[in-house]
Amino acid sequence: MFKSIFTKYLTVFMTIVCISFIILTVIVSSMFVDYTVEEKRDMIERCSTAVVNYMRNDCQIVDEATFIQALDVKYNSIESFISLISPLEDELFIMLCDSEGLIYNIDSSLTHGHLPDNIPADVVALLKDSSSTTVLDLDEIFREKHYCYGTPYFGENNEFLGAVIVCSSSEVMSEMVQMLIKTIIMTSLWVLVIVLVTVYILSERQVAPIKNMSYIAKKFASGDFESRVEVKGRDELAQLAVSFNNMAEQLAVLEDTRRTFLVNVAHDLRTPMTTIGGFIDGIRDGAIPEEKQEYYLTLISDEVKRLSRLVALLLDVSRIEAGDRKFTPVNFDICEMARMILISFESKLDEKKLDVEFDCENDNMFVFADKDAIHQVLYNICHNAIKFSYDGGKYRIRINRMDKRIYVSVFNEGVGMPPEDLAHVFDRFYKSDKSRGLDKTGVGLGMYITKTIINAHEQDIWVKSVYNEYCEFVFTLKEGDKKNKQRNN
Repeated sequence: MFKSIFTKYLTVFMTIVCISFIILTVIVSSMFVDYTVEEKRDMIERCSTAVVNYMRNDCQIVDEATFIQALDVKYNSIESFISLISPLEDELFIMLCDSEGLIYNIDSSLTHGHLPDNIPADVVALLKDSSSTTVLDLDEIFREKHYCYGTPYFGENNEFLGAVIVCSSSEVMSEMVQMLIKTIIMTSLWVLVIVLVTVYILSERQVAPIKNMSYIAKKFASGDFESRVEVKGRDELAQLAVSFNNMAEQLAVLEDTRRTFLVNVAHDLRTPMTTIGGFIDGIRDGAIPEEKQEYYLTLISDEVKRLSRLVALLLDVSRIEAGDRKFTPVNFDICEMARMILISFESKLDEKKLDVEFDCENDNMFVFADKDAIHQVLYNICHNAIKFSYDGGKYRIRINRMDKRIYVSVFNEGVGMPPEDLAHVFDRFYKSDKSRGLDKTGVGLGMYITKTIINAHEQDIWVKSVYNEYCEFVFTLKEGDKKNKQRNN
């Protein structure tokens, strides 16, 4: 994974850097060449014009003879003049020619290759026809490309006497461009090295937590839920690590409750089956007198019903999780249902001598829900409240209306639940009474089914409790229509 991510990051970053530097090289080189060439041409043109003006002002030139004489006598002063006005003196090549194109090379110290005695006739013709400085093509008399400007010199009668030609080789320009490109390439190589190191560090920082998660996930697969991912920083990876650790916590709890569930189910299946088998064998063997067989058959029947309820509960969970259980809402009186459930627990209430309080806002309060499912919910909550109540404690069912919803509350004074159990009371397989001291028949599915049913009705259920003082379950239902009671019932 590390190599894959590192390679991808490196490829992307390197491609971006290379393309950026290529574009930068092309743009900068082009701008540099254009600017430098333009500056050099301007300088050459000014020098050519300045030399002509200097000769015109400093020499008494009236005809071609005096012009040629000035070329022979004044070339040293012309060279000095050029050095004063041009910062590019070392790059310039000065030629003076007469009207026939004969070259007078005043700068013989420069080595520019072999020069002919005359400039081409077409160039001379171009100078004769020009009234100002003109761009000349003299590449054929040089070994490499030159920038050349010529300024014609005309006598008093507008007679063409000769010209001043200033040239500069483009080779120096090419060397400068090459140096610029080399500089950019060297800079880009250093940048690529920095990018390589940066990508490596970033990739390592990003991939390390992911590799750690992958390693820990493999441990989860083998059943070890103790390991956790170290959380560093506050970025997205840190949030992922926190979520991963939360998932690990939930998996650990789920695994613990699953094991507890299997133990409880095994116990709840084995005990009645052992009891049933023992009683049946006793009856068949004659160990149980005939007059007591009816009593033991009743015990067998109770154990069979207990097994049947357990199997029905497991099937109910399976149907709910598979989405096969459908709910058909109807209008019914929730107060009447609560009364009938309370009456069904009369013997258990008397046995614990509970102080029963039944508080309904109205005698009849209708809800719109699945009647059988809500009966299962209310029956389960009421049964648990009795089971975990203290002898002689308060036991209360309260039903009231608020914000177009019906609130059903079941309160008991008793064991309650410790704070660490409140967050998991509706989890699948979870049992608060893990010692089975009070809850000897539950398997940790009742509250899970209860919450699932309430959520399927798009309603809420919650619990409030203080350990060893009280516990109160509250759930809401959609308010029904009293007028539709008869038709739906």
